[in-house]
Amino acid sequence: MLRKTTLTLALTTLLFVPVAIELAHAAEADDVIPPAVPSTLQPPAGQIAFLIGHASGTQNYSCLPSATGFVWTLFGPQATLFNDGADQLITHFLSANPIENGTARATWQHSRDTSTVWAVASATSSDANFVAPGAIPWLLLRVTGAQYGPSLGDKLVRTKSIQRVNTAGGIAPAAGCSAPSDVGKKALVPYTADYVFYRE
Repeated sequence: MLRKTTLTLALTTLLFVPVAIELAHAAEADDVIPPAVPSTLQPPAGQIAFLIGHASGTQNYSCLPSATGFVWTLFGPQATLFNDGADQLITHFLSANPIENGTARATWQHSRDTSTVWAVASATSSDANFVAPGAIPWLLLRVTGAQYGPSLGDKLVRTKSIQRVNTAGGIAPAAGCSAPSDVGKKALVPYTADYVFYRE
């Protein structure tokens, strides 16, 4: 009788675990309320927000020659994303996307399980009804590559789209890049933003 009861409990547990996991995922998704954005920055139909991170870091520029003289050119971000409890969540930087033969892409790597996604901007907005004066544009980014962590960490691998919203700061300097002697100068401009992650 004891063996039968134990077997019944084990089977019930096995049946319950996937349901519990699915409910946890649903609750996680329900907890994320994406902000209002311009219509051009809406993710594709069927995608739902499942994670949001509050970023603090720099937008990094290099002074380079251009067709009209010299210009500050973005060469990548460097930021840390935090959750609502101020715990580190994700690091954000530029790196080579192995799915695209090493193409440099904006990168997000989960701080715990090191799952990683790469993305490219598919839409941008400087709509004054949303974007603060002096702030970098809001973006919708399309994921172009995803990778599990070394221990099969998967917190980010289901990501399909990312929004950059609620930006402050980060725009290129207004001066300091106007002569041949300025070429190669770097400017690390502080910024903050929220990144909203979507999955199907």
